[in-house]
Amino acid sequence: MLDMITTVLEKNGLVTAFALVGITMYVSYIISNKLTKGRIHGSAIAIILGLVLAYFGGIHTGGEKGLSDISIFTGIGLMGGGMLRDLAIIATAFGVRLEEVKKAGLNGILALFVGIFSSFLVGVIVALSFGYTDAVSLTTIGAGATTYIVGPVTGAAIGASSEVMALSIAAGLIKAILIMVATPFVAKYIGLNNPRSAVVYGGLMGSTSGVAGGLAATDPKLVPYGAMTATFYTGLGCLLVPSILFLIMQAIFG
Repeated sequence: MLDMITTVLEKNGLVTAFALVGITMYVSYIISNKLTKGRIHGSAIAIILGLVLAYFGGIHTGGEKGLSDISIFTGIGLMGGGMLRDLAIIATAFGVRLEEVKKAGLNGILALFVGIFSSFLVGVIVALSFGYTDAVSLTTIGAGATTYIVGPVTGAAIGASSEVMALSIAAGLIKAILIMVATPFVAKYIGLNNPRSAVVYGGLMGSTSGVAGGLAATDPKLVPYGAMTATFYTGLGCLLVPSILFLIMQAIFG
């Protein structure tokens, strides 16, 4: 019986992946509601649980892809890939009302550039404090602080080592989790209660998953607006960091 179930799970890897993620989300929201009274959003808890599962999956198999190295969980590799991620981001953007986006105007555009440059600068400063002095490593880790997507894209483009790229991804994940957890607490102090402010907030923070999770815990109606500019932030970061910002790092650090 067990062999039969295992075979079915292996042959339907993507369905198994959806089931596992669904169970993880269900447990995460129970933890959020029962233990934190909703103060920590279920999405943030789900990310932490996902990282824990990936860690133990990697230890168990000695592989490099976490749970997807285990045969019955291979569908997670497809589900967690760029295809479904981009589909989810595009689907989220369909909830946006264009007239509300226009109200953000120049502030929304400025927020994108301020968010990218400030996050990159923080990442570079942290990298310097840990002894990295070459332009490639500094740029890659700074890109990771921008978002965990920009980090590996930049690292692959400029020839960073796998260790530095892993650090950049870790920096971006920590940022995303912090945004998720902190957004509901700071929302009332920064006026994050309308679509216009959500557009600017998404541009400043940039992490689509972090902004979406944080806004969902604040006001679900704001999610499409913040997620939309956060998505633009990721695309703009993938253009600016491996090119202009890398050239600046080369000019400064050689």
